Amino acid sequence: MAIITISRGVYAGVETLAELLVEGLGYRLYTREQLLVDAAKHYGASQSQVESAVENKPGFLEGRGMRKLHYIYCVQATMARAAQADDLVYHGQAGHLLLGPMPHHLRVRAAANMQFRIAMVMEQCNLSRQKAVDYLKQADAARNRWIKWVHGVEADDIRTYDLVVNLERVSFATAAAIIAETSRREFQTTPESQQMLDDLVIGSEVRARIGLDRDIADDKIGIDASKAVITISANVRSLADVQKAKELASQVPGVKQVETEIGTA
Repeated sequence: MAIITISRGVYAGVETLAELLVEGLGYRLYTREQLLVDAAKHYGASQSQVESAVENKPGFLEGRGMRKLHYIYCVQATMARAAQADDLVYHGQAGHLLLGPMPHHLRVRAAANMQFRIAMVMEQCNLSRQKAVDYLKQADAARNRWIKWVHGVEADDIRTYDLVVNLERVSFATAAAIIAETSRREFQTTPESQQMLDDLVIGSEVRARIGLDRDIADDKIGIDASKAVITISANVRSLADVQKAKELASQVPGVKQVETEIGTA
């Protein structure tokens, strides 16, 4: 079985593609909207706080945007938990980057028909054609800036995907068949890949909890998870924060041991 994430632009209409995959494979469907709801609920944040963090990079007055990054950590941890049980189809923003290139994660880029996207915006937002075009350009640019800020890559970087489907030339049904067959042939879960996902679940949960503690300068702390062992790395100037982080990490379900690595830089 596998995890399939479908990345797309706004108003790309890939819901039909995702539903066909879920129906054909018997997988669970998980959407960006549900992901944000789950993240806000689990971490006691407001919906607006989480949505703001995943929609736009920080403005000038927000500095480095650490507060937004903390909510992004929460979203990543929520995504990892949702994927842990396998058999998942997700469509939404940057799901392929939130989980990363583990062996049973098929990262799909759906290149949507631009005319279809324009028509969708005109209908749902009651805009003229030109305003719909302008809206899509602005939305795509904002999303690209966000991905670059969080993940350090371009949204259309082909190296971050395993399969690209051009929905302007390929029907939803054909695209679903291609994706399903690719997942069956090349992206099945192994004990090793499941361990990678389990480590991501624990590590991202630790990162999220540390990030939400405003007394910890977590931008100077590194987190690594391997077989339920958490390693916290920092420099000697962050010893007090490391101790707090260690206490938080030890409280995360599934963590067996917490180690520290202190550098001098």
